[in-house]
Amino acid sequence: MDSSSWSERVVVRDGVRLVCRDWGGAGSDVLLLHGLAGHAGEWDATARLLRDAGHRVVALDQRGHGGSERRPEDASRAAYVADVVAVVSELGLEQPVLVGQSLGGHTAFLTAAAHPELARALVLVEAGPGGAEPGTQEGVGGWLKGWPVPFASRREAVAYLGDGKDAVGEGWASGLEERDGGLWPRFDPEFMVRSLDEVAARAFWEEWDAVACPVLSVVGEGAQGGIIGGEEYAEMARLRPELHGSSVPGTGHDVHLERPGVLCRLIGDFLRPQ
Repeated sequence: MDSSSWSERVVVRDGVRLVCRDWGGAGSDVLLLHGLAGHAGEWDATARLLRDAGHRVVALDQRGHGGSERRPEDASRAAYVADVVAVVSELGLEQPVLVGQSLGGHTAFLTAAAHPELARALVLVEAGPGGAEPGTQEGVGGWLKGWPVPFASRREAVAYLGDGKDAVGEGWASGLEERDGGLWPRFDPEFMVRSLDEVAARAFWEEWDAVACPVLSVVGEGAQGGIIGGEEYAEMARLRPELHGSSVPGTGHDVHLERPGVLCRLIGDFLRPQ
């Protein structure tokens, strides 16, 4: 296996096909979870760095995303969590570090809360317990349905999806598929919207309080900023005084795409025995 290769692994749970990128490696296990409308490939740079730093690394295309089942019936938070548990079991991951960005981070801490024996630690990238935001589905759904698809070229996709940030655009564009003379998303916008139903309806502070393993929270800190505000982070830290936190200057919501090297260093420092 060379420095950039991975193998495809497939896990089927309740008839839903889940596709993973298994980067191999030796050492403690890490499972990477992307955000809404994302894909496992956006973790490639981080996965290589973590593997080379001495971890066995797997990145999951979550249900409804990438190469996994496109339109599963169940879009609940519980279904996403059960998928993580199945992948950990089927691929033989031993108390992995769950690393998730945005909705993937939400899935990660819900998994740790419901299955305290499963995870060694959590790394939440631009993710938190949040609060009820009734307009979330409409806003996200409108954005996704407004993509000018099909994109005529990779360059066009990068420019649109990156909004001036090439690294972000490249990460998002790498998840597109070529068909019918253009590049199309590998997800159904309607399923994406349904995946937000519970997140928009309530906060998850009770689940946050139930997490027993160490947690690192990484947030963006740039002109565009991230989604974790000061009040939310303060409450996260109040409930978990031992919370490790770090902000990455000059980044927004996609910290893992903008600064994978910095993120890998932060994860390494967090996991290193004190």
